[in-house]
Amino acid sequence: MTDRIVVLGAGYGGCAAVRSLEDELGDDAELVWISAEDYHLLLHETHRCIRTPDARESVTIPVEDIKSADTEFVQATVTGLDTDSRTVELADRENVDYDYAVVGLGSQTAFYGIDGLETHALTLKSLGDALAINEHLTEATREGSRSDPAQVVIGGGGLTGIQAAGEVAAWADEHGAQMDVHLVERSADVFPGHDHEFQGAIRNQLEAHGVEIDTNAAMTGVEDDEISFDERDSMGYDVLVWAGGVTGQDALESADIDKDHNRAYTDATFETSDERVFALGDSALVHQDKEEEPLTEEAVWETIVDDDLADVPPPTAEAAWEEGEHIGENVARAIAGDEREHWAYMNKGTVVSIGDAAVAHDVIGIPINTFGGPGARIVKKGISARWIESITSVQRAARSWSDM
Repeated sequence: MTDRIVVLGAGYGGCAAVRSLEDELGDDAELVWISAEDYHLLLHETHRCIRTPDARESVTIPVEDIKSADTEFVQATVTGLDTDSRTVELADRENVDYDYAVVGLGSQTAFYGIDGLETHALTLKSLGDALAINEHLTEATREGSRSDPAQVVIGGGGLTGIQAAGEVAAWADEHGAQMDVHLVERSADVFPGHDHEFQGAIRNQLEAHGVEIDTNAAMTGVEDDEISFDERDSMGYDVLVWAGGVTGQDALESADIDKDHNRAYTDATFETSDERVFALGDSALVHQDKEEEPLTEEAVWETIVDDDLADVPPPTAEAAWEEGEHIGENVARAIAGDEREHWAYMNKGTVVSIGDAAVAHDVIGIPINTFGGPGARIVKKGISARWIESITSVQRAARSWSDM
């Protein structure tokens, strides 16, 4: 009897897993791919659509251009995973049975119980989010003036917040908008957990783009037009974008697997506490200590800053990509009853976009520790192009180059 493998999610991990499973299993298994959207979103480039909505053509790839003809695709929202009956529960669709499930549902924004934040803030977790930010910027600009500029606040100084702030500032510059852009971070510096030289280079680029940086600023509440902070004055705003953290998807809430905040604990094989369920990307807590609870984003980054090899992968597209490429072999081994292969993340460096600029750090093969300029931009474009080529074609990667 042929085993049915069900892959949940069309993010980096899901796409890489589908391609890997197709290569490993061929006709020896039935492969079903389930996602709420019928396209893959290059989430690490979605901020481009804040400034240039037409970039959506370059940051979305139809699933039909990724999967083989033999892989069945189901467009549906996953609402649950019943490990007892081995069933994926779907909204407004018949449930799908599985023999093995690969969970790559990604994450959703975490609001940490901050009063009013979820109600009033925009987020940046989807294409629709980026387009909504663009619309709100346009509306806020109509009300802004030289004496009373529109106030745009980006909450969270991690990767998403930095890139969003840079893109908003570039949008304001291109449109001659009377607008102040603030990046607010509760830690002592932007991109917490990273090398100080890298943090300084990012700060310099943000300030060069006109972004005002407020650190040691912990939000405590949000109202219609005002943000309250712990031990500092409140701040008025016209547009608020929250990029301060993520948590797991609600679909895993009732799943009978070891997890925390709807993210599944896995070992280095990506197998969960249920041997029929694998997890990766933001749906997984890979190699984290269950007794000490999951690491924060800052702590995760700190584990890889000084080492080339680390047990805990960072929350990046590239890490999920590598996990997906590896998971196909382990599912094939599980089906065959063989021992799973362990995976370890190797840090290849980090690149951050800030408007049309970029800052790169600790990139393998480059002797400079931290650098910007055209070199960093080319590295950033190269990462995106390599990903697009790996799941589609060289031609599509080349077409997308100018929008990355």
